[in-house]
Amino acid sequence: MAALTSKIISFYSYMILSTISSYFQELDLDERINQAFTPIANWWEALILHSFPGTEYLFGQSIPTIIILLVGGALFFTVYFGFVNVRRFSTSVKIVMGKYDSLDKNQSKDVKDESIKNSKEGEVSHFQALATAVSGTVGNGNIAGVALAIAVGGPGATFWMILCGLLGMSTKFVECTLGVKYRDVSDDGIVYGGPMYYLAKGFKEKGFVKIGKILAVIFALLCIGASFGGGNAAQSNQAAMQLVNSFGLTGGSARTIIGIIMMIFVGIIIIGGIKRIASVTEKIVPFMALMYVAACLYIILGNITFVDDAFAMIFQQAFNPQAGLGGVLGVLITGFRRAAFSNEAGAGSASIAHSAVKTKYPASEGLVALLEPFIDTVVICTMTALVIIIFNGDNTVFNYGGLDGKVLIDGMQVEGAGITAAAFSEYISFSGPFLTMAVVLFAISTMISWSYYGLQSWMFVFGKSKISDLSYKILFLIFIVIGAAGDMSSVWAFSDAMILALVFPNMIGLLLLFPKVRDELSNYLSAIGVGSSSK
Repeated sequence: MAALTSKIISFYSYMILSTISSYFQELDLDERINQAFTPIANWWEALILHSFPGTEYLFGQSIPTIIILLVGGALFFTVYFGFVNVRRFSTSVKIVMGKYDSLDKNQSKDVKDESIKNSKEGEVSHFQALATAVSGTVGNGNIAGVALAIAVGGPGATFWMILCGLLGMSTKFVECTLGVKYRDVSDDGIVYGGPMYYLAKGFKEKGFVKIGKILAVIFALLCIGASFGGGNAAQSNQAAMQLVNSFGLTGGSARTIIGIIMMIFVGIIIIGGIKRIASVTEKIVPFMALMYVAACLYIILGNITFVDDAFAMIFQQAFNPQAGLGGVLGVLITGFRRAAFSNEAGAGSASIAHSAVKTKYPASEGLVALLEPFIDTVVICTMTALVIIIFNGDNTVFNYGGLDGKVLIDGMQVEGAGITAAAFSEYISFSGPFLTMAVVLFAISTMISWSYYGLQSWMFVFGKSKISDLSYKILFLIFIVIGAAGDMSSVWAFSDAMILALVFPNMIGLLLLFPKVRDELSNYLSAIGVGSSSK
């Protein structure tokens, strides 16, 4: 394994040196990188988003298998756990606020569950774990991704995003509870957790050792790819585009240069591991989320008379779309794709961050985790959507249903964060610098969180060594530059597919191991004195 990792790092070192050499030989790198990346992105998207056989005959339109698995699983968990996303919401807030922290500090001697008695503490608090995970989900999917969904699917896509977020709260609860339950904690206190661990350990308990190992490796490899795509390239892409547009930067290598600068900045942060990442995200995430929400509320409240019209359009076009996507199913698929990319419920990635929490009760962190899709999708994504819909109304500024998310505003082709920026600038004169800062901070926070997810997966496959650590981080930093230089449609196609691909192995694990979650929830509710039927 050491020889393999040495070859890997040598290969990627060569890639870096070659890239730098090419940069000085020919400055126009953006198009070259994009041309190399686009065919790979298109092939991968087609593979992951394959249609479930027969759906085109039953529903008049093909439905991706991944969407059926995602929605079906989320709906099942919501019903099975008695609408835990609603009934335990207040308990989740109390846990984050530290109301029950004494349970872990003053463990009662009469606890019968040996796994709780003997469990080792993690590395971060409930709030830090939530902040790290939220920073991985609250990103440019909330700014650019929502704009992309509305541009393609019209206002109706918002309804399906909200629904996916609400159902996804239950899925997030299940996967993050399992993440803590099956985590590994080394003698020096470093936590290793996530789907690859509960797939391997959980399936072993069920007698499916080989299947569990295979699924764990598959997930880890896909998560590595997802960290390069949705957690990295898509973020640097939107940050670079926003900076180029805001400052009027010209030249064929402008975005590549921006990518290199971001690469250096992110590299400094991720070297410090989860504790440094958590310390950064717990400061950045609340600040940027509150500032962004405040700006959205300013626009929404300033146009309060149009909010009811906006919601009317959302509900009406959810079931009677006008964006030309093949009817309700087309808009539903668009909404669920964007929501899944944004909140990652079902992908299992967030459980990697939540596994590092300081707790002896796995369900406590599962309950904390269900707040993520609510914050990310139900609150922030909805606010972004309302701002855009208020701005555009009924096709007053641009036409919904733009090809690949590209629309014409004032005769100029705009996409992603550019649509959101146009909406903000209509109502806030100084919104340009603000939104640019938000896009960049969202991007950086997401990248540093996803670097941790990818590193954990990388070490699961290639071993926990300094060489393994360094080889991953080098490759991750390279993808910051690739994403910054790439075309939005290809970068987001690849990123979408990588995030959604995680659902296949992860959801299989959740559907087999969910009874364990029921037991953990019962143990925790009993410990805090909350009855099974109370809120």
